[in-house]
Amino acid sequence: MASEPARPRTSLPGLEPPRPLPLKERSSIIFVERAQLDVLDGAFVALDVNGVRTHIPVGAFACVMLEPGTRVSHAAVALAARAGTLLVWVGEAGVRLYASGQPGGARSDRLLYQARLALDDDARLKVVRAMYARRFGEAAPERRSVDQLRGIEGVRVRETYALLARRHGVDWRRRNYNPQDWDASDLPNKCLSAATSCLHGLAEAAVLAAGYAPAIGFLHTGKPLSFVYDIADLFKFETVVPVAFEIAAKAAKGRLDGPVESQVRRACRDAFRRTDLLSRIIPSIEEVLSEGGLVPPESPEEAMPPAFSDGEPSGDAGHRG
Repeated sequence: MASEPARPRTSLPGLEPPRPLPLKERSSIIFVERAQLDVLDGAFVALDVNGVRTHIPVGAFACVMLEPGTRVSHAAVALAARAGTLLVWVGEAGVRLYASGQPGGARSDRLLYQARLALDDDARLKVVRAMYARRFGEAAPERRSVDQLRGIEGVRVRETYALLARRHGVDWRRRNYNPQDWDASDLPNKCLSAATSCLHGLAEAAVLAAGYAPAIGFLHTGKPLSFVYDIADLFKFETVVPVAFEIAAKAAKGRLDGPVESQVRRACRDAFRRTDLLSRIIPSIEEVLSEGGLVPPESPEEAMPPAFSDGEPSGDAGHRG
């Protein structure tokens, strides 16, 4: 006897999820490993190997980093998308990115605006100069190309690493790590890799929430996360890099309990909260892009509305709803 075809599901199981919170009102990141993520009563639930269930307020986080040993159900991915929370599949210690799930950006008007800026040589140079000024607190040298500014920036970054290493008493040689082999890195590089992965996850969530494309960069180019690296670099020396050297110094002196990457993550979350990063990151994206001098295009009249619309949206501009 033929079975009756299953009726299509019109909504997620459980309670209706709340409207997305603006990024500035969320906590930064949470890491999940060796657990199965599912939805129970409309909430994100992590079930570990011992059968312990942990509820995760997925709509209250900007980014969930999924480490090895994690399995995610279809319902959980759908809930994260509706809540505007970025899921990022990462490798050991969170330092190798395999894939990410878009939380709902992709505004065509903003993508076109970003692409116009990147393709216009004068506008791109203005954006890069604005990023340089924000990073180093001074105007970029005059009459320099993007490639020349990239080289100048690289020198200043190396000098800053060396300065922070001396300040914290860390044995520092150079920035060198292999994402394929975590254990091959020395202690300071492990700390830096773990710290920057936290910031990159948060920056990608902000870029997508604002409706822009991670791959269309200005200083960084040719990589899937070029624009994410551009935006993360605006904040890394006031947030995660000092944290990395501080934790490396404590670890070298035997003053840490537990894995060093876990200590780095907790310290990074504290730094994000202390610097109020989540309330600053999207306005900073808009401000550096505005320095390009091009007028953002108007959204066309025939543009589709947000996929989930029930009045004035409470999320960031790029969220679907």
